[in-house]
Amino acid sequence: MPAIIDDTYAEAFRSIYAEVLITARDRHWMDIAVAAATGNASSSILCDCEAGVSRYTTDTPDGRPGAIVQFHVPRFWKERETKLERALLVRVSQNVLTCPTTACFNVLPAEDKWFPLGRKVSYFGDGHQFKTERSGRRVRVIPILSGEFVIERRFGWADGLMGGNLWFMGTADAALEAAVRAAAAAGNFSNGLKTSGVCLPFPGGVAASGSKAGSKYPFAIASTYAEYCPTLKGKPGITSRLPDGVGSVQEIILNGPDIETLSAATQAAIAAARAVPGLQRISAGNYNGRLGKSFIYLHTQK
Repeated sequence: MPAIIDDTYAEAFRSIYAEVLITARDRHWMDIAVAAATGNASSSILCDCEAGVSRYTTDTPDGRPGAIVQFHVPRFWKERETKLERALLVRVSQNVLTCPTTACFNVLPAEDKWFPLGRKVSYFGDGHQFKTERSGRRVRVIPILSGEFVIERRFGWADGLMGGNLWFMGTADAALEAAVRAAAAAGNFSNGLKTSGVCLPFPGGVAASGSKAGSKYPFAIASTYAEYCPTLKGKPGITSRLPDGVGSVQEIILNGPDIETLSAATQAAIAAARAVPGLQRISAGNYNGRLGKSFIYLHTQK
């Protein structure tokens, strides 16, 4: 019997984001560059950004395999534009430039909202870098030991959304299998788009820990969601909200350009996961509008 879909919503909040196209000689080196550039970028709770692959493409300026990676920071962060630019600078310069055979191109419009990322990265050339046009793009070329690193001069940024989510409740195996299927479906949905899709920033697209806003400790801005922890059910002082028989909850988090894209990816994820044997319920996390004002309903009639 398919899992129950709770009549609830995921509470997304506003972000600003950039999209970077990473290309390489082959899929092997492209995947390595992507993994390095998105490392330690799962949650804005402690990371400098949230990042993940939005889609793969063969339609690239240099005709090589490419991956489009999204980098998000919350809009409520102070100096958010500076922090997004810093995250891009650090991750592209330290993890893409250093990866064999790679190049880096812009995806979003770069007329009004953009960072001079190419110029800043190119200072690594120590005066030997130069401007030119390659593959129809205005780029900076940096001589490196293995040849050249090519990076576009301007990188655009835009308004987006963070925090779309789904919870999968069931046996340990079922919850994980459902989350894996859901993450793959949301990713494949994104990969088929010609425009911006979603990214799933957590390891393998799945968040095993979940969290709630706030903590008993004043230095922590988020903490474990005790009411949904299976091992805390029945403990003194805990009012468990887990259905009977649920031994595990796995979560996926989705970031993207707008609520329409996040909603469509959410429905694709639900459809892919609902029939997993042993999965009891699919739900989502929200804070009654205190975190964000963009509601992604699990029931499409909302």
